[in-house]
Amino acid sequence: MRAAAVQLTSTPDRGRNLEAADHLTREAAAQGAELVVLPEKWPVLGTPEETAAGAEPLDGPSVAWARDIARELGIDLVAGSLSERVEGRDRGANTSVHAGPDGDVHAVYRKIHMFDVEVGGRTYRESEHEQPGDEPVLSETAGGVGLGLTVCYDLRFPELYRILAVRGAKILTVSAAFTLATTREQHWEVLLRARAIEDQAFVIASNQVGEHSQGIRSGGRSMIVDPWGIVLAQAPDKETFVIADLDLDRLEEVRRTMPSLANRQAGAYRWPEEIPA
Repeated sequence: MRAAAVQLTSTPDRGRNLEAADHLTREAAAQGAELVVLPEKWPVLGTPEETAAGAEPLDGPSVAWARDIARELGIDLVAGSLSERVEGRDRGANTSVHAGPDGDVHAVYRKIHMFDVEVGGRTYRESEHEQPGDEPVLSETAGGVGLGLTVCYDLRFPELYRILAVRGAKILTVSAAFTLATTREQHWEVLLRARAIEDQAFVIASNQVGEHSQGIRSGGRSMIVDPWGIVLAQAPDKETFVIADLDLDRLEEVRRTMPSLANRQAGAYRWPEEIPA
């Protein structure tokens, strides 16, 4: 299977972002990509207020575009994530959508882990505008390959990825707007490779890059990692995509010869009753 990770510099301008996503998705498909992954908040990304103002429902223009282009190109498209406006709630969700080559929505994942941190001299409080999801989501490509959906800060929570792998994920997608500071301090690559190695899965990580609004920057370096932790492709610092062939036979070989998933001892694992911060 050939897969591509699209890297964007999204802004508060939805039309501009959609045009860039459309162009790069078409280019990736023209080079044989059967699975294309977009980054986090690709339709609208700016300050928290600008991003929240660009929220839309799942029957809005961004998901409609994703469904149409997936059908037209005959691809599986993980349409990164968007700020979802959820009826009846005062806060929305950070939502990833998988559209299949039939043009249908095959899975919807709402980001579980809210980015409430202080990093690079800036405070982020994602929970002020969005509510967390509460369920890991496993989808499946048109070819029947298990596809685990995750978003950005989720990457720091290995239990989510292990659950997806145990449930059958062979490809893990990470749609991100990973900050410039944490990308360039090597957290990004180290975490991606760790998730690939420990869950013996391919990881397709699509990051935002550059400045989205004044002071809001992402670090790029979108990449595709194999189940042995080898980086198959990594993007330069611009709007682009990277593409790689996913050797599923190699994945099965890794799982057979280093059977760490099979050797799990689920009955021995207990969460502490109280977990200190």
